[in-house]
Amino acid sequence: MAKEESNMEDKQIKINKWDYLALKNTLDDAVKEVLITKYNHVEDFSLIDYRLLICTFAVMVAGFALGWDFFNPFPKSRFVLTVCVALYFITMGAITLYTTYMEKGIFAVTLERDESGFNPDVVWEASSYIKKHTGMYYLTMVRKDTVGGGVREREISKSVANYFDEEGTLCQDVVENEVTKMREAVLKSKKIE
Repeated sequence: MAKEESNMEDKQIKINKWDYLALKNTLDDAVKEVLITKYNHVEDFSLIDYRLLICTFAVMVAGFALGWDFFNPFPKSRFVLTVCVALYFITMGAITLYTTYMEKGIFAVTLERDESGFNPDVVWEASSYIKKHTGMYYLTMVRKDTVGGGVREREISKSVANYFDEEGTLCQDVVENEVTKMREAVLKSKKIE
């Protein structure tokens, strides 16, 4: 009995209630954990992998420029440095566009596997944001069917005080209940074409 209580105390997450970034990240992690553990979803990292690929290209361009300038000092390397600087800024523009229009604050992409193995995976996306100084947590869950192309979506907004107690400890059961209600609402909602 004592071991179970100590495990529960270790699992409790306590944060500073006035740090909006910590609030958002803690709630995001709790939502992702519910999707993965309770519903046996598999996390898909392709959204993050594309961002890492773009950033890797930017680092390679900067590294090439550094190496070229080391072996061919500045007057000789002017053209190569100019091209590399231009490519670097174009790549940074691409990463900004990617994070703004593709990621859109998505913190979890999970796959709901078909137990029979015949149907393709169903993609679940969770995104969120907190407006500063309001204390409202906005959570959006999207279900994308890969077969029919249907999209179902549900958004909730609640005060962060619903999820944390007075000491700043996350109430896991409240988060789990909210995610369960949201998931059921998404499954019952009509498809958005």
